[in-house]
Amino acid sequence: MPIRTAPAPQGRPLYTPAQRQRRDASAWTLVQGVLAPVQFLVFLVSLVLVLRFLATGEGEAAATVSVVAKTLTLYLIMVTGCIWEKVVFGQYLFAPAFYWEDVFSMLVLALHTAYLAALVGGWLDARGLMLLALAAYAAYVINAAQFVIKLRMARLQGVPA
Repeated sequence: MPIRTAPAPQGRPLYTPAQRQRRDASAWTLVQGVLAPVQFLVFLVSLVLVLRFLATGEGEAAATVSVVAKTLTLYLIMVTGCIWEKVVFGQYLFAPAFYWEDVFSMLVLALHTAYLAALVGGWLDARGLMLLALAAYAAYVINAAQFVIKLRMARLQGVPA
């Protein structure tokens, strides 16, 4: 029985051959490949701690530290992602191939930054902070899904028909 491969998606390819070569040659691709699952793991731990605090009122400090850690990993992956985008596409943000992912990333950054501002400014109580963290996390999950879908498209485009 022959092995069947999925057809490449129609439309404009995600990468030109030159962009694909730059992507594959860049150390920033590996950095992104390592940071993405690290950030997801930090997110999962933090999500559990935030939900535990909201459900029981216990573990406020751990939940707070975890949200700050998640936010810092987000900043790190965003900065290195901008560098990656510059190397591959010639611009730091909003390259056509990742335009909508970058737009939504701005919302994710805004929500995480709002959390830090509210924490430092004392603008919300602990419950309000954790609810803001959950809003930031919901946006993060949507954004992560956008990138996973885009990377899946890139893989399919690289499959010979």
